[in-house]
Amino acid sequence: MLQINPFHKIVKDNTIAIIGAGSWGSAIAQVLTDNGKDVLIWAYEKEVTFEINKFHSNLSFLKNVKLNSNIYATNNLDEAFDKHQVIISAIPTQFIRRTLSKYQGKFNDKYIINISKGIEQSSLQRISCIYRDLGLPDDNYAILTGPSHAEEVSRRIPTTVVASSEDVEYTSFIQEIFSNDNFRVYSSNDTIGCELGGALKNIIAIASGIIDGLQLGDNTKAALITRGLAEINRLSITLGANPQTLSGLAGLGDLYVTCSSKHSRNRKVGELIGRGQSLEDIQKATSMVAEGVATTKAAFMLSEKHQVEMPIIHKTYQILFENLDPLTAIKQLMTRTSKNEWW
Repeated sequence: MLQINPFHKIVKDNTIAIIGAGSWGSAIAQVLTDNGKDVLIWAYEKEVTFEINKFHSNLSFLKNVKLNSNIYATNNLDEAFDKHQVIISAIPTQFIRRTLSKYQGKFNDKYIINISKGIEQSSLQRISCIYRDLGLPDDNYAILTGPSHAEEVSRRIPTTVVASSEDVEYTSFIQEIFSNDNFRVYSSNDTIGCELGGALKNIIAIASGIIDGLQLGDNTKAALITRGLAEINRLSITLGANPQTLSGLAGLGDLYVTCSSKHSRNRKVGELIGRGQSLEDIQKATSMVAEGVATTKAAFMLSEKHQVEMPIIHKTYQILFENLDPLTAIKQLMTRTSKNEWW
């Protein structure tokens, strides 16, 4: 007899809510509506809500993309939260708790699919832990992550990602509703590794951008990505991740694309710093959030707390927050005491 995934019954009226109308939230809305779902997307900015509903575009965050007509926007967060059980969380990490705190204790029957990447700076917590604090049962949380720039996903360029949850049926449900000819979803049960891989790679992407801004070579970038992955592994495994996860889409795949792509906001921040701009001026000039900046501070604090050696992330922290000259940082890294490659 045909087995029906029990999660299908929780999608009422074929509608899924997305909280957060930035580039990634809008791109994921495009995937779901391509698959026949209706999407209600909450936008913080009233002008974004108007533009999506009136013109089916979101030029502030996703240029040159026509959004599907069955994507609807609202400025009323209660409308998105109260009327939907399946909610995709596209809120930048540092704003999740603040945005949703009024619903604390009301998450018991909700199912969250998180698509943001980061570590909360104030608590040093992963995003799943933030939702646990808000009252979400662990089995009702999933993360969708991997090498997936919004600009390409929204234009239906072939992309592969990974979904992870403690509930295998929930993961299967996510694969079913998202997968199509252009968007392939693998499954995992290592939520810790998927969350940390996606968060920590943004720091290495900032460092990669610094290399680009300094106009250094391919050798330098290859060294950075390889040794950066070693640091991601070191901290993630200490915090309970499966090392295999970090060799997959949530780790190496996401690290590669974020360090090399013109679409990467984190890489772009690093590039501008490498060209001599200050972090303060860069952040003033854009409405887009580069999650890696706050994650750098959180990862540095975690490395200190757990006594994990992370020299690249340490130097990136000093460049961003202590005004260390990037060329000096590179020299300090290159002249460290010689070591075995694996330790």
